[in-house]
Amino acid sequence: MTASKKTVHVISHTHWDREWYMPYEAHHVKLIETMDALLHTFANDPEFRSFYLDGQTIVVDDYLQVYPERREIIQRLVDEGKLSLGPWYVLQDEFLTSSEANVRNLQIGHREAAKFGPVSKLGYFPDSFGNMGQAAQLLRQAGIGTAVFGRGVRATGFNNQVEEDVGGLESPYSELVWQSPDGSAVLGILFANWYNNGMEIPVDPAEATAYWDHRLARAEQFASTPHLLLMNGCDHQPVQTNLSEALRVARDLYPDYEFVHSSFDEYVEALRSELPDHLSIAKGELRGQRTDGWFTLVGTASARVYIKQRNQRGQTLLEKIAEPLAAIAHKLGRPYPHAMLQYAWKTLMQNHPHDSICGCSVDEVYHEMLTRFAKSAEVAKALSAESAAFVASRIDTGCFAAFGQSAAPFAVWNTSGYEGPSVVTVEVEWSHRYFKQSENPASVMREVEQRTTGVGYLVNARGERLDVTAEDLGVRFGYELPKDKFRQPYMARAVRLTFETGVLPSMGYSTFAWISGEVAPASVGSRERSLIAGERAMENDSLRVDFADDGSFSLLDKRNGQSYNGLGVYENVGDVGNEYLFRSPEGDAPITSAGASAGIRIVEDTPYRAAFEISHELLVPESADETLAAEIAAMVDYRDRKARRSAKLAPLRILTRVSLERTGVGVQVHARIDNRSKDHRLRVLLPSDSAAAVHYADSIFEVAERGNWPEKEWKNPSNCQHMSAFVDVHDASRGLTVATKGLNEYEVLRDGRATIAVTLLRAVGELGDWGVFPTPEAQCLGIQEAEWMLIPHGGADRRFDAYREAYRYQVPATFVRCGLHSGELAPEHDFLRWQGDALAFSNLKVGESSGDLMARWYNLGGASATLALDPGAVPSRAYRSNILEEDEGVLATDSVPIRGCEIVTLGLSPSGSTGERSC
Repeated sequence: MTASKKTVHVISHTHWDREWYMPYEAHHVKLIETMDALLHTFANDPEFRSFYLDGQTIVVDDYLQVYPERREIIQRLVDEGKLSLGPWYVLQDEFLTSSEANVRNLQIGHREAAKFGPVSKLGYFPDSFGNMGQAAQLLRQAGIGTAVFGRGVRATGFNNQVEEDVGGLESPYSELVWQSPDGSAVLGILFANWYNNGMEIPVDPAEATAYWDHRLARAEQFASTPHLLLMNGCDHQPVQTNLSEALRVARDLYPDYEFVHSSFDEYVEALRSELPDHLSIAKGELRGQRTDGWFTLVGTASARVYIKQRNQRGQTLLEKIAEPLAAIAHKLGRPYPHAMLQYAWKTLMQNHPHDSICGCSVDEVYHEMLTRFAKSAEVAKALSAESAAFVASRIDTGCFAAFGQSAAPFAVWNTSGYEGPSVVTVEVEWSHRYFKQSENPASVMREVEQRTTGVGYLVNARGERLDVTAEDLGVRFGYELPKDKFRQPYMARAVRLTFETGVLPSMGYSTFAWISGEVAPASVGSRERSLIAGERAMENDSLRVDFADDGSFSLLDKRNGQSYNGLGVYENVGDVGNEYLFRSPEGDAPITSAGASAGIRIVEDTPYRAAFEISHELLVPESADETLAAEIAAMVDYRDRKARRSAKLAPLRILTRVSLERTGVGVQVHARIDNRSKDHRLRVLLPSDSAAAVHYADSIFEVAERGNWPEKEWKNPSNCQHMSAFVDVHDASRGLTVATKGLNEYEVLRDGRATIAVTLLRAVGELGDWGVFPTPEAQCLGIQEAEWMLIPHGGADRRFDAYREAYRYQVPATFVRCGLHSGELAPEHDFLRWQGDALAFSNLKVGESSGDLMARWYNLGGASATLALDPGAVPSRAYRSNILEEDEGVLATDSVPIRGCEIVTLGLSPSGSTGERSC
């Protein structure tokens, strides 16, 4: 090849959305056909050299589910380098799945691919709706030096129509350096002409000439080297079985080009050998901010909010409860349930592909997703209960013996990684009467009723009586499933307790006991004052909340004197967009609760918590007008739609509970929304009144800094963006952090008050994209719920305290019954105590290959920090690991330096550990 000759790398692939415009099984049938054709082509065409299987391993799992006998064929093709598997398990949406979910996706993808042969070491993000800022660091830690992506850089339109004017954007080439905030960098390759720019190559010479003249010119327009990338495939694209003949025709027509049926490994190696000395550097997130803003697809963050909420609960249950509890139990001698946890993760991650978790599929997809969420959660709950019970059997609860045999001890676990107090609700049972099948259950129930009472009091491990709200649940049926005998049904007295725990350890438990049989006096000094500070006010030592007539409220941070006013106004607008994209009708005026009538009443007044209930009824249009249906049927571009809101109104009822805990540093809010309307969006408005020009959003292993004002290229009136656990706006003296549970879309309004608008509900009736796909269930009719927390803070120097509280807010406490017995564990214990300014805790689990405890943190700030571990938490050997939990051979101590924005995983290996307790 001469120096001027260009090489055309044709890479065969199919982008496989597991479910999207058809339900999973309908796509599954097409997958089987596609894989059959691929295997047949490999067997019969020696010139067909390779196929890229979309960067995910689940495709093979789905195929072998039907044809398990073809596993050896797949393995042979992978071994020969003809078929590429991994590095992911699924092609996820990066922003709508948690940090640990992104890591599990890499870990399980590598593990599954390695069962067949070499793992594809390519960071593949072909259709992600924006790319996370820490991708380069994650990839580097997994031994991956190149990323390929389709969105987030340059002016690419919705169907990837490349704009001609690309001056001043991130890169003049499709090749660039992509750098994470910590400085880690990978070679980035943009699908500037999308991942279908080499699909369906003609064999007819006349057709091929027109085809190649166009495709080569487009590829050369953005290439920085003589190596041109042509992707031979698209969404659910069948294999081009005559590709070898098509390439022979191309070689005859274009002798100045070398046409190669290539692979990504070959293409990247050739590309790297001829890259220019100075490529543009794209730093951090790639979210399409240098575009007109219409096609960033951020509307998927608010499509089908209920799906995002279920996902947040499922991820939290696995990574913040089930895995840490199993790791702690493993440390005490219990086998670690690797296989079951992996099954739960895989089941959950089957909901993480971008067209699934983004809410932009047909309704049938979400029926199956709800089942997967439930399946994963049930496994996680069972594993959590077993691990907690194993540890509980080793807790010394002898401190409660002085209260007699009526004492019912239990432990409350905090596995968030951050210590702090909580108000919890638990159900306690005692006086268990087991019975056999031959006994009369009604008689057993009466026996327990006669010998027990629902009254009593609550004590902590120091014997101090605590304020508690107790609800007698009477005698009820229950059962146990012993490991060594048949099921054991019983009747027992039960009571529901709500109380404040005091400070719970960061990764541990505190014990309490319900003492039945007598009513105890209130604990000393606990009822000296209520948190209710007036007819429409509540107050603790840190915060004061005052409600206005319209149900909005002001929040005073007593620690620094800063006030936040007009919080909690609801805003409703029309939406004539689709599951991908929000669009308000032309001339639409928001309907808000500001100045509207609201019912306000006290619903909780205890020494540990106060709560007000706010009731709103807004009259909003019941739907868009009849024009919208016609425009959808005619596939009118959503930007050109003329539909408006209907003149017919329907009630939108919102019941809001605003609560303040005695030791709380934030205000918790729960909204119950009775949605009877279609084609609209509901947000809550939270003015920060900050003078800052930027804000901060929790994302994947980082708190990303984003501008309050979009870039100059931005045309979309909406500037909504993604968040994970929270969004924060602050300046030097004041700040407001809004933490949420499964609410992933926000906008910082350009209203002079830096108002944080959090989307609670978005109701639309079509999928959008390339066809007409009605989605009536995406209107989210009926009862919807939302939860968030407002955490004021003292500005830039205090923000990390607020962020930790936001992370802790997402993780519920875990309850387990203990029994009265001795044990080697203290009544209160912390298994992983740590400190570190600006550090966030991510996860505690057990490494599959090593059997060691693996603990992960990341630096939220740009400056270096030090992770200080309690010396008791550091075993005989601690070492730095990577994201794949491989020992990097660098020993660690109880003081670990962490670079700015760095992700650090530590392996904690007890003396003589072999991992033999894992299963």
